Amino acid sequence: MRTASNWMVRHLRASALGAVAVVATGATGSASAANAVLIVSDDQGYADISCYPGADEAQTPNIDRLANEGVRFTNGYASCPVCAPTRAGLLTGRYQQRFGFYEASDSRAGLPTGEMTLADVLRDAGFATGVFGKWHLGYTPDYRPLQRGFDNFYGFLGHGGHDYFDLSISDVATSIYRDAEPVADSGYLTRNITREAVRFIEQHRDRPFFAYIPYSAVHNPLQAPPEFVRRFSEPDPKRNTYLAMLAILDEGVGQILDTLDRLELADDTLVLYFSDNGGARGTTADNGRLRGFKHSVYEGGIRVPFLARWPRRIPAGLVSHEPVISIDAFATILAATGVDPPQAVALDSRNFLPAAQGRALEVPLHSALYWNWKDKGSPVGWAIRRGRWKLLADKGEPELYDLEADISEERNLAEAHPEVAAELLNSYKAWEADAAPRIRRPRRNR
Repeated sequence: MRTASNWMVRHLRASALGAVAVVATGATGSASAANAVLIVSDDQGYADISCYPGADEAQTPNIDRLANEGVRFTNGYASCPVCAPTRAGLLTGRYQQRFGFYEASDSRAGLPTGEMTLADVLRDAGFATGVFGKWHLGYTPDYRPLQRGFDNFYGFLGHGGHDYFDLSISDVATSIYRDAEPVADSGYLTRNITREAVRFIEQHRDRPFFAYIPYSAVHNPLQAPPEFVRRFSEPDPKRNTYLAMLAILDEGVGQILDTLDRLELADDTLVLYFSDNGGARGTTADNGRLRGFKHSVYEGGIRVPFLARWPRRIPAGLVSHEPVISIDAFATILAATGVDPPQAVALDSRNFLPAAQGRALEVPLHSALYWNWKDKGSPVGWAIRRGRWKLLADKGEPELYDLEADISEERNLAEAHPEVAAELLNSYKAWEADAAPRIRRPRRNR
């Protein structure tokens, strides 16, 4: 396998949780090493994608190609119900609570510089690395993409959403950057992100590459070209704009896939796609049968569209019910690219390629999945899922659900199965005890 340099020895602080190796079951080996494209949508509803059960008005034929030509996960999750913590987790392969990144505003402190990123590992192994879109992991110089393993960057550094038409130079958080410098650009942001990602793939067609494409769509503000909005005729005008934004995002995914096909790179490129959290209520996102929205640890806040395509290694049209989570992108991409995972840091990421290939697993990829997030420094919600059972507290007392029988989380079984609730609560508390304090201290009232 390709090997990463001793970045860890030079730069990584010892983990407070101890140093253990990543579990990367079924690594592929260099004979089948691939490029990697990681596409992340923003606030996309679970039902706002036509390869999942949902509303007929949300048609995504290009994103559907990933499912038709690869695998669709029905139990795919983001590691947080808000944007920035999920991004911190997926780029480090670690639950972001391990280094105190709990809420969206922690992006103002930035991803701790002692944390190694996936781009660090791949660049040290000889890959070209680029990020195109919403960074949201720190905007002061040491925390920017070019200091975190990426060779190229196009997008914005700071928080939440971004105006899709006003791409002028403004402040440090909202200016559009090309690599290290702010630039005055024009056009529509989603299309520009696609343009830059396609250009990067074309430029690096003859060497291994990692393209991380965190679109800001379909995060608010709700803005789209009028000719796209006129395609839709829903009763709510906001919904029509949202669907237009989704259509342009889908168009971009199609251009990226077409570029891989045109350059004869598709067979040698793993493409992953998921949303950074569940759909947002305020944008008219549709989470289908799932309860809740963004900002909630009910399924509507954390279960997301989750797709993978690698024609050489993943059979077309598979559906996997194995629970997977956004942090798994780290180990899965390393397995596909043939790069050895780092050995000196505690990683939570699991390689899901065996599940994506339809192979029977002797044990689940994860013994359990965990969530814990805060808002304005205060605990808001936590959850643990083990098998069919999910225990959660969302601004209230713990609730227990059987997700195989009740995906909509309508029947709280905590009183009917107190032994299950107690066991899951103990497991959650043991996991929480290993979490780090929040990296960003809340302001004190003066």
